Amino acid sequence: MENKFHLTKEQNIFVAKRNIVDYIWKSANLEGISVTYPDTQVIYDGGVVNGLTVNQILVINNLKYAWQFILENELDDDYKTLCQLHRLVVDKLVLDQNLGRLRTTPVNIGGTNWKPQFPIESQIKEELDALLSKKDISKTELAIEVMLWMMRRQMFIDGNKRVAMLMANKIMIDNGCGIITIAKENQAMFFEKLIKFYESNELEELKQWIYEHCIDGIQF
Repeated sequence: MENKFHLTKEQNIFVAKRNIVDYIWKSANLEGISVTYPDTQVIYDGGVVNGLTVNQILVINNLKYAWQFILENELDDDYKTLCQLHRLVVDKLVLDQNLGRLRTTPVNIGGTNWKPQFPIESQIKEELDALLSKKDISKTELAIEVMLWMMRRQMFIDGNKRVAMLMANKIMIDNGCGIITIAKENQAMFFEKLIKFYESNELEELKQWIYEHCIDGIQF
């Protein structure tokens, strides 16, 4: 699984900034928020949109701040960055004591009876370090594997898919590999394959599908 794009970090940041509203719009719809692209742009620009709940607008604004955090800071690929991203993604959406902290209550996954195990900080750090230490795969493949590991691990009380995609895209951007983004027309298939992955822990089919359908970029 080779890198599809070979950009400098600066070029990849340019691509991300140019299309950031589109990425946020698609992420919001992935969370079940039926917002239009124009309304996402209005919210991104600080405007007011009717027909959305306060929490739905918070999801979109929090994605904006999390993306800006990635694009404007030098960050390590580590547990600390995961927790920082979680704080930004779910700010004002969960209780303060849950911001950036591993969940201590069980969670249910829609569409399946499968339940994720409780996260333990030492195990999370060990598993993340093991993933990041892989040398025999491309950075694109690494980013996808980190994303899927986080999604299945369900380490936080809320916001796991958003944090997982942001962390994966941090890796993509740092290495000039483009952006992982799931178009609206692909989201139903993504969820179908994600549920299958949750239940089986067999990631190859979903990883390949994401590689084929969900990598965005520009050939400079």
